[in-house]
Amino acid sequence: MEIVSVNYKKIEIPLKKPFRIALGTTTQYEGVILKICTKDYCGLGEAVPSPRITGDTVDSIIASFKRFKINLIGKKPTEIGRIMNKLNTSMIYNTSAKAAVDMALYDLMGQYGNLPVKNLLGGEKDKIETSLTVSIGKLQDTIKDAESLLNKGARVLKIKIGLNPEEDIERVRAVRKITDARIRVDGNQGYSLKRAMKVLREMERYEIEFAEQPIPASQIEDLGILRRATDVPIMADEAVHTSEDALRLVGKVDAINIKLMKSGGIYEGMKIASIAKAAGIKIMVGCMIETKLGITAGTHFALGIGADYADLDGYFYLKTQPFEGVLYQNGYNMVSDVPGMGVREVNRKEA
Repeated sequence: MEIVSVNYKKIEIPLKKPFRIALGTTTQYEGVILKICTKDYCGLGEAVPSPRITGDTVDSIIASFKRFKINLIGKKPTEIGRIMNKLNTSMIYNTSAKAAVDMALYDLMGQYGNLPVKNLLGGEKDKIETSLTVSIGKLQDTIKDAESLLNKGARVLKIKIGLNPEEDIERVRAVRKITDARIRVDGNQGYSLKRAMKVLREMERYEIEFAEQPIPASQIEDLGILRRATDVPIMADEAVHTSEDALRLVGKVDAINIKLMKSGGIYEGMKIASIAKAAGIKIMVGCMIETKLGITAGTHFALGIGADYADLDGYFYLKTQPFEGVLYQNGYNMVSDVPGMGVREVNRKEA
């Protein structure tokens, strides 16, 4: 059951349309796919760089994989704790590269144990409701995008905000007029504390489920101030990468967003989730713009730990799908009960 090979490849996929948030605009997916094999099985992982959030790039991911190999060849996938601790101590950053290694190891463990990964992690849920995201745009584009997502079965919409307070309020107001679906907003650190207070107080009337990271991640104390100043629950995203971050957020926020690309994978994500649950902080499992490989891993994680919320829609925005795995139906994400992640690679023409 020892690892005999480690291979990776870069992939690029255009987006269906530009995806705009407060931190910038994305037009193309770039990621690195990792395959770790034993004599009998292969596990898959995905690394998606986010220079603005995790500080990594495709080049840094590939360089990390080259360095990781020595820590993987000859090891047993069941030693995931020892392997991930070694990677965490030998390389401080590169969390998306670590996440890919982590996914592939859990995939292998599930295959060897004849269990889906969600069951390895606790198997608390069979499906989880996920939000679908409306990026920042003109008012008419927001309405059009929201209607399109609702027609695809969305029961929860996440509206990106953070650039223009007046326009953001108007966009949320317009979406509320056309649907009674639940609405979340995500500022991606775009506001000052003062502006965030003003915007969220205005949005209270539109029954916002929660506001995700409205202010800069470094302003931990201000998150607590904002939480007390509005009736809209506050969720941390960019402010929480590690279990240490989660501890610092206790008492400051109502919820946290765990993303495998930020945490370095499921292994660290489980630690973060344990702290959040002990502190009474709700948990959302989120994502970057990822293929179905990464989203399937995130869904297994969310189901395994019994997350309160999910924002696992990153593959919706890709023009082609290089993998099959996660299933989206009537607003919910589900995964199969096959051993491991249950992801398969498909020909681009199939997608």
